[in-house]
Amino acid sequence: MEVTNSHHSPCKQIPSLLSSFVDTFVDFTVSGLFLLPDPNPETPSAPLQTRYPAADRLIAVGDVHGDLEKTKQSLRIAGLIDDSDKWIGGSTMVVQIGDVLDRGNSELKILYFIEKLKREAARCGGTIISMNGNHEIMNVEGDFRFVTPNGVKEFENWAEWYQIGNEMKTLCQNLKNPKNPFEGIPMGFKNIKKEFSNGFRARIAALRPSGPISTRFLSQNVTVVVVGESVFVHGGLLPEHVAKPGLEKMNEEVRNWINGSKGKEAPSPYYCRSRDAVVWLRRFSHEAAEMCDCSTLEHVLATIPGAKRMIMGHTIQQVGINGACEGRAIRIDVGMSKGCINGQPEVLEIIHGNPEPRILGGNSSGEYKSVLTSQRREGLGLVLPDHREVRVKA
Repeated sequence: MEVTNSHHSPCKQIPSLLSSFVDTFVDFTVSGLFLLPDPNPETPSAPLQTRYPAADRLIAVGDVHGDLEKTKQSLRIAGLIDDSDKWIGGSTMVVQIGDVLDRGNSELKILYFIEKLKREAARCGGTIISMNGNHEIMNVEGDFRFVTPNGVKEFENWAEWYQIGNEMKTLCQNLKNPKNPFEGIPMGFKNIKKEFSNGFRARIAALRPSGPISTRFLSQNVTVVVVGESVFVHGGLLPEHVAKPGLEKMNEEVRNWINGSKGKEAPSPYYCRSRDAVVWLRRFSHEAAEMCDCSTLEHVLATIPGAKRMIMGHTIQQVGINGACEGRAIRIDVGMSKGCINGQPEVLEIIHGNPEPRILGGNSSGEYKSVLTSQRREGLGLVLPDHREVRVKA
């Protein structure tokens, strides 16, 4: 039988199969996870979804800062993953409020792990939404003030395997030579020890605008998202953020900057740089509720149709998840990472139809001081499930 090299010949698929194999190999080596190519990859021009209808069950997870184990503990508290780290959350929607990067040693592993769970959740009707925090923005800008030595090493290891993968791809004549991720990056840096130079170069290469890691993971993050009656943002929103540029435009501009289509500079001090930027704002996060700018918060929520509350991370709440402004501001950064205050993981749960959110998590063992004051549990618009208490060390 004559074999022809037709358009449908399996040989035509060899270059793309090789490329997919190499990418899967590199992913596994870096993360320990076997991730097949995404069957539904987002295109750089695809609009990010800014508004979602109310979910039957919604879980909000605060800042995780490179602590993979605490990230997993948070998801187990919410009944979203089993002991094998597989998704069991069904149709639950999850919002991770940002600040995966910095202060911890497993930043890349968390990015890969969340990507794995996104695919598993989607197959079950669930959704995981990742957000930009100020530390994601800082790292895309090349600001590495809060990186750990092991965090530098993790990216150095990624770069070594990524380059090996690129070299493997060049062996196939029908594949376009991959772009050198280190192009334009100096070999050394003033005030950086020589032993960390390769790691810093790798981190810049991975996370700068259009970098392999920033494009793959961070460009799919939203900077603000509305789910039902809840507005999620890392730091906070002011009236001018909502009026101009508007929520959809904000997400679009930040995403376009990260994927490299808008130059090296962050798009606007409105939401990336200034003290009042959406990823930096702390006006609604002061642990003393009376210090929060409740009138401004009311104004902001009134401009977003259907919004009843704003849910934020960014500012560590040493008493755990809590509310202010009669429950209109909910603060969910509990400093869980070992690189922060090593706080006990907690998550926020919102059940559609229930009048109030509730807190899941905390620690009920050992010598602890309860923080279940009437102010926190009743006056701030939050309730806790009967079977759990939220406590902090005395």
